[in-house]
Amino acid sequence: MINFRYHVVSLTAVFLALAIGLVVGTAALNGPVVDSIKERVNALSKDNQQLRQSVQNMQKELEQEEEFATDMAQVFLPGQLADRRVVVLSLPSGRDHTDGVLQSLRLAGANLTGRVDLQDKLIEPENNSNLMELANTAARPTAPATGLPGNGHGVETSSAMLASVLLDRPEGTPPVTDADRRAVLAAYVNAGYVATEQDVTGPAEAVVVVSGQPYVDKDFGKKDESVVKIVEQFDRTGAIVVGGNGSAGGNVVSIVRGDPVLSQTISTVDNANTPQGQLVTALALVQQLTEKKAGQYGVGDNAAARMPKLPQ
Repeated sequence: MINFRYHVVSLTAVFLALAIGLVVGTAALNGPVVDSIKERVNALSKDNQQLRQSVQNMQKELEQEEEFATDMAQVFLPGQLADRRVVVLSLPSGRDHTDGVLQSLRLAGANLTGRVDLQDKLIEPENNSNLMELANTAARPTAPATGLPGNGHGVETSSAMLASVLLDRPEGTPPVTDADRRAVLAAYVNAGYVATEQDVTGPAEAVVVVSGQPYVDKDFGKKDESVVKIVEQFDRTGAIVVGGNGSAGGNVVSIVRGDPVLSQTISTVDNANTPQGQLVTALALVQQLTEKKAGQYGVGDNAAARMPKLPQ
């Protein structure tokens, strides 16, 4: 009869054999496995070092290109917009690069009649009715509400009112008085729809709209549409350039470029967030004012060229 001691001895032998097998197997494989792992780690470390070097090289190249653009602006821009009256509209998405655009316009000699920062509140869909009402209550004798769009789109109606006091009036239309201009702007400033760092000195013959990426919240469709409505209303009176950041995803640059009508009168620059694009924004405005021609410029796939042909 097989007793308990026999079972214990048998089980002990089995576990001992397994232990010996594990030790022998580990000893046999340890060298090749460790060597393989070390080789992979070394290869990944080398790849990572090469990638880091590539990033550093690209960053250095970008900085050099921006420095070159800044230097070229000093050559090409001075005097190109001398005595030209320009107003700058800054959208919330373009606030970060508005100063760079302003710097290029000043370098070109533009007479900046003002900078108007459009606020998020102006774009919010729930303010549609209030904007319709404000366009009427803000009206003044030389800036009447008659003739404003009456289709129920508050941003469009208010943009038309703002354009009527910020830009030259159509030929044959009485000019807006300074007092009425200040009153209309004050109505929108006090309501929180726009902000001005200094007084607007008079009407402009051209406008630069500084924009950015498209909206991404739940109301993105309505907000992007409102931005286009703003641009459309300012396009009705003066030369206009949209200096943006990117040309896809539904932002105003991409919409203008995709519209066969708007793209005939509105110039766009899709990299105005860079020194290169800020230089091109000023040159695009020169083209608008001297050649009465619109162009789509930048680095996006839907750009017609990097920049306009330089004026002779």
